[in-house]
Amino acid sequence: MTTFFLLLADLVVLIHFLFVLFVFAGGFLVLKWHRLAWLHLPVLVWGAYIEFSHTICPLTPLEIGLRREAGVDPYQGGFIGHYLIPIIYPPGLTSADQFIVAWILLVVNALIYGWLLRRYQKIKVNRHP
Repeated sequence: MTTFFLLLADLVVLIHFLFVLFVFAGGFLVLKWHRLAWLHLPVLVWGAYIEFSHTICPLTPLEIGLRREAGVDPYQGGFIGHYLIPIIYPPGLTSADQFIVAWILLVVNALIYGWLLRRYQKIKVNRHP
């Protein structure tokens, strides 16, 4: 049974990682597959909310609970702090740095969506003279 809970915890980590990756890279995917915007925009809003509010995503307590059920000592802090900061962010990351990263994420995606909107409007105008 311990192995089962560890596998579930690892699956939650994988899903969480893919979710975070989609928050960051989803705008670029929308450039190719426009309809993906309906999924990416709410994910982007949620990711930005988590970053700006310094709240913990619900997937983190789920993973920690599964690790506890498996009898493994859970880590302290959230998913980003435990898994992603050591990989993505440099040592010594501050709240201000995290705030800047969140703003960069929003600005880059706003530029992508703005460009797509302008492109869509031009196509629409050219179809209906």
